[in-house]
Amino acid sequence: MIIGVPKETYPGEKRVALIPAILPSLKKEGMDVQIETGAGVESGYPDAAYTEKGGTVVSSRLQLFETAHVIAQVRMLGANPEQGQTDLPLMQPDQIIVGMADALSNPHSIRELTTRRVRAFAMELMPRITRAQSMDVLSAMGTVSGYKAVLMAADALPKMFPMLMTAAGTVTPAKVFVIGAGVAGLQAVSMARRLGAAVEAYDVRPAVKEQVLSLGAKFVDLPLDTQEAEDTGGYAKAQDEAFYRRQRELLTKVIASSDVVITTATVPGKKAPVLITADMVAGMSPGSVIIDLAAERGGNCELTQANQTVVAQGVTIIGTENLPSLVPYHASQMYSKNIATFLLHLVKKGEITINREDEITRDTLLTCDGDVVHHQIREILAPPAGKGEEN
Repeated sequence: MIIGVPKETYPGEKRVALIPAILPSLKKEGMDVQIETGAGVESGYPDAAYTEKGGTVVSSRLQLFETAHVIAQVRMLGANPEQGQTDLPLMQPDQIIVGMADALSNPHSIRELTTRRVRAFAMELMPRITRAQSMDVLSAMGTVSGYKAVLMAADALPKMFPMLMTAAGTVTPAKVFVIGAGVAGLQAVSMARRLGAAVEAYDVRPAVKEQVLSLGAKFVDLPLDTQEAEDTGGYAKAQDEAFYRRQRELLTKVIASSDVVITTATVPGKKAPVLITADMVAGMSPGSVIIDLAAERGGNCELTQANQTVVAQGVTIIGTENLPSLVPYHASQMYSKNIATFLLHLVKKGEITINREDEITRDTLLTCDGDVVHHQIREILAPPAGKGEEN
């Protein structure tokens, strides 16, 4: 069984799907790893490190795809819609493709995979169940994003985070407000607290209040009906515009008093809700900073521009996408563990077993035997009753 690891082609992507240290555990289960030359260099893993751990470095991407039974990527077609097209003709029938596919947002890219009759698995669709925790790429990458967001905020803010008592006077702590207390948000809360900031956090899911408090932050309670705010997978549900309008009204005061606002609110497969309007930005003090972790989904701030830093009314709004790629060494380490654990789930004694009765396999499998098999993707692609499919 050969696992192929191609170099990532998405612009600015520095992560690699498998790191050298994980290769022996795969070898033990009958999996040999081939890696394209230079695939790990930008994340701090040179070719020599792979050969030392029993991997084989190949110079030809075509050769990699032709010989590998499994292709492991950070971003497959879907999450890499433009450059990923060049890999499509290289894929082999019945080859397994594993990686992040952004499947719910780019379902038509998933349908393209059926033309190659590959079996594609989307790591971002991993079910949030106990036995899949070590395969949960969203949580792993959310941890990195939350960490990096706080460092970026601290760098951009013209204040120091901690309270300091010096001979020159007392420095009051910066006020940090985190919107969204998922993995990224909780990591941001924890990191900001470590740096000495006074931290508040808010989430539509009241169940996370205890987690926020346990990190030493204050939970902002808003008088909103949040009974239907969480889906069965633990993610926040999309709400109607009336809910978001009321939410913005209640958040305005908290945001105006904050030095840093970090937003993390996303809904899988949908545009991110706008939680901070231009008027709300204007109400913040000059020098304040907004880090919008939802920039890739349109942004939680009305003024966010993807991969741009905008200054409006003296407020700096940073919309950097793909924060995990800014910490590629450890982001790759965590992602590699997710991928390797998933491969060990699929491959037993060198043989691939796809049991579609298993929840982990069923929920991540996108395509098989030339067809889209994931129920959510099929529903998105299905034309309305009585109408033909759009060209």
